[in-house]
Amino acid sequence: MAAGERHAPRPEPRPHPITAHGDTRIDEWYWLRDRDDPAVTGHLEAENRYTEALTERTRSLQETVYAEIVARIKETDLSVPVRHDGWWYYSRTVEGLQYPIHCRRPAPAEAPPIEQRPTDAEAIEGAETVLLDENAAAEGHDFLAVGNFSVSPDGHILAYGLDTNGSEKYVLRFRDIESGRDLPDVVADTYYGLAWADDNATVFYTRPDESMRPYQLWRHRLGTDPSDDVCVITEDDERFFLHVHRSKDGAFLLCTLASQITTEVRVLPSTDPLGTWQLVAARRQGIEYSVDHQGDRFLIVTNDGARNFRLVEAPQAAPGPESWTDVVPYDDTVKLDDVEVFSGHIVLHERAEGLQRMRVLDGSGGLGTVELPETVASVRGGRNPQYEDHVMRFGYTSLVTPESVFDYDLRTGQRRLLKQQPVLGGYDPTRYVTERLWAESHDGTRVPVSVVRGIDVKPDGANPALLYGYGSYEHSIDPTFSSARLSLLERGFVFAIAHVRGGGEMGRHWYEDGKLLHKRNTFEDFVAAARMLVREGWTEPGRLGARGGSAGGLLMGAVLNLAPDAFGAVVAEVPFVDCLTTILDETLPLTVIEWEEWGNPVADPEVYRYMKSYSPYDNVGPLPYPPVLATAGLNDPRVSYWEPAKWVLRLRERSVNGADVLLKTEMGAGHMGPSGRYDAWRDEAFVLTFLIDRLTGPTTGTTTPD
Repeated sequence: MAAGERHAPRPEPRPHPITAHGDTRIDEWYWLRDRDDPAVTGHLEAENRYTEALTERTRSLQETVYAEIVARIKETDLSVPVRHDGWWYYSRTVEGLQYPIHCRRPAPAEAPPIEQRPTDAEAIEGAETVLLDENAAAEGHDFLAVGNFSVSPDGHILAYGLDTNGSEKYVLRFRDIESGRDLPDVVADTYYGLAWADDNATVFYTRPDESMRPYQLWRHRLGTDPSDDVCVITEDDERFFLHVHRSKDGAFLLCTLASQITTEVRVLPSTDPLGTWQLVAARRQGIEYSVDHQGDRFLIVTNDGARNFRLVEAPQAAPGPESWTDVVPYDDTVKLDDVEVFSGHIVLHERAEGLQRMRVLDGSGGLGTVELPETVASVRGGRNPQYEDHVMRFGYTSLVTPESVFDYDLRTGQRRLLKQQPVLGGYDPTRYVTERLWAESHDGTRVPVSVVRGIDVKPDGANPALLYGYGSYEHSIDPTFSSARLSLLERGFVFAIAHVRGGGEMGRHWYEDGKLLHKRNTFEDFVAAARMLVREGWTEPGRLGARGGSAGGLLMGAVLNLAPDAFGAVVAEVPFVDCLTTILDETLPLTVIEWEEWGNPVADPEVYRYMKSYSPYDNVGPLPYPPVLATAGLNDPRVSYWEPAKWVLRLRERSVNGADVLLKTEMGAGHMGPSGRYDAWRDEAFVLTFLIDRLTGPTTGTTTPD
């Protein structure tokens, strides 16, 4: 297709039968899986040209929205310094540069009181040392991601991994911090997870198999040939991921083997890198646990006998379940998400009534709650690498409050705001209103919906709106601030998050009620939220957009088939829309692991039939679909590019109203999209412009060729 041509690509269908449990499905676009076929990349490039041609008329608006996004951001900025083992660590950004620069400055041996801790690295005495300039590392590459950024216990060596194509395979390198020179050691094909031993020379790292499942733990000693590295643990069960990290107090290295619903942890004293890894508790199907260390005991968060998890302790010498005793009595109405361990305190990260909270447990067993500025908000643990400290760093944000960094004195309860994300251009949070609404789903379940809008926006039914959702893997979409989102709110949009089942917002039962043979609840919940926004006057169907990515992209595809009349436009980013074919194919990355989330359609005909009933690609029918924008990454190891590519073709073929269906593929990136911040902002401007254009103008959804 010539540049500027406005006709959708129409590659030749090649019908391919897929048979399971006596049922045959015909996939006319199955051949798009073969990325070695020149016709495949040719088709993706044609789709990109088509998308560019159909959005050319919005180019001016794209540039306007991009300029708005950039204008709100303090491009040259510093993160709040984090103290660890005699250094203040921070990163800085520079106007015009895509990537951050990671640095450190000297810190005092004794922790300063909370009111004397620096908010700005420039105020710290002592020279700056640049650990890693990602801009320099990115030279010659269109993509860059940094993984496993870890300094040795003595502070002399930086271990870091680089991915230059979005495949999520990292080349591990080691840098002498004082000289700034990399050591000769270069380890290819590593994955997330790295831990130093106390000798400052031994490093444990992970490697993925052909399906991109991290399954091996390797040991490398600095100064030796990586070909001589030793594999110390191999996990053969394809359901389990392997991860390694160092305990907060540095006493142990922890190797966690985890499927979606089952965990096994092994520990090794960090002083004994050649020793034998000790099992904490053997895997039991459905039992999950995580481990940290404090004093002479292990602290363990587990769902053993506690659906919403509990905190137990076990002696270091006998860490098994027979030694587990409760630290905090279990409360079935409170979900324990995680704990943060300090030498004299434990911080509990919990969810109660769908809201996040933090509670502090001191050495005497007393509990106190950390007071937060707002109720409907998001709070997360910050970087707290210093075990011997009495001050906790945490992050806080809401739909109207920019990302804020707080320090909290665990002994006194004093809270200090260190920094709030600057929003340039005179942002005034009092101009906006955030609230929690409730939608009633098909089975009577009340679904929470977080909403933000301009204070002058009224429920008159005429407002454009955007509804966001995810709803899988117990991942919670908590209300957070986005300065880019202001480009919608300033144009009168209502923005909402549907906290649908399948996520973790309301506790473990909320997750279980939206997975496996209950997965359709996720989609029904989202549609109920959309109908509620219309019924209560916040928008109308032709002006309501929907957005989700990855498993949230599956949600987008499913609700399009379930209720195409409910939306005026849909954005599905790297969407998992051909879920049944993927989960049936054991040769594809991560398939076996996913069976505990979606079910196993290979072995179970009931699961097969249920997945087929909602699989977005399989259920595209002769329906009046609204305009759709789908995105993909050619190097995506999580959701293969062909899923959105096939889905887009089938939507165009079967839609009864001819609404625009667009595909935008990143040809040099993966699941996370563009890596540079300016590229990411431009990509976001493109998505927002699509929504503004389709939801604030005529609602027919079709672009007429010139």
